[in-house]
Amino acid sequence: MKTSHFSFIIPVFNRPEEVKELLDTFIKLEGDFDFEIVLVEDGSTQTSEHVVNQFKDQLRISYYYKENTGPGDSRNFGMRKAKGNYFIILDSDCLLPKSYLKVVKNHLEKNYSDCYGGPDAAHESFSKLQKAINFAMTSFMTTGGIRGGKTSVDNFQPRSFNMGLSKEAFENSGGFGRIHPGEDPDLSIRLNNLGYKTQLIENAFVYHKRRISWSKFYTQVYKFGMVRPILNSWHPKTKRLTYWFPALFSLGLIFALFLSVFGYLWLLQIFGMYLLLTFVVAWITSRDLVVGVLSIIAVLIQFFGYGYGFLKSTLAIKLFRKNPEQQFPNLFFKHVE
Repeated sequence: MKTSHFSFIIPVFNRPEEVKELLDTFIKLEGDFDFEIVLVEDGSTQTSEHVVNQFKDQLRISYYYKENTGPGDSRNFGMRKAKGNYFIILDSDCLLPKSYLKVVKNHLEKNYSDCYGGPDAAHESFSKLQKAINFAMTSFMTTGGIRGGKTSVDNFQPRSFNMGLSKEAFENSGGFGRIHPGEDPDLSIRLNNLGYKTQLIENAFVYHKRRISWSKFYTQVYKFGMVRPILNSWHPKTKRLTYWFPALFSLGLIFALFLSVFGYLWLLQIFGMYLLLTFVVAWITSRDLVVGVLSIIAVLIQFFGYGYGFLKSTLAIKLFRKNPEQQFPNLFFKHVE
């Protein structure tokens, strides 16, 4: 059986509270499965070792501390140390539903692939801000479901907050690269090029907490936008017109505001209708009026942050022929084993 032994790989950086919450959910997993947990401390000053020690009698868990080389390299480090033949990669700010491993195991037994991704969802205990940001990051109104939840996506590109990878695929691909963010779609694309199948397991969701503020959210989506043109230059066959949508949306809204000054309101009204629909969908799905309002802000931040980063990176790479790593060194970790 290709998935007889699972190894959970969890990089962490200065988040002992998150680690405790995540490990608590491991104890509650349904089913009698053979798995281990490999936690890799990525140069943290607030370590999680004392938290890990609290769970060693209940979970098979290994703890490693290394210098800070980024989440991608920390995942590679963990997979090299792991004993399993199938790795499940999680972010430390995730929580597992009780059925998670049962869903993954059953699905892979029926439809095996060497790499899978699962969606993220908002737990009822999350703050209103977390729920609004989760809506912006996952809704068909914004991302079109590309982060999980849209089964029609061809060659699904798993995200590393909830991702499975066979030991064979890891060894043959070399694992994650030095770019961050963007290391997960880069790996997915390289796996496809090597002939490995990637897929979405729609019901293998995690609760992704995203302990984040508006400013941190903007920085995150801005970096996502900057990374995509770099990935397009590395993997030209993966270019999609949809990647331009946030930039076009942002420029269109600015133009609509400009036209409104001269009394031309029709374009602004179109954008207003879209944002109103966004509010309604977020309100209905969350059953919270405040989350509906905050979701409008989250969507605007997402589109403007991603769009600006995408345009900036596109101009630098395509028009001015800049080397991505030299132009945007903050997107690349320098020290990798």
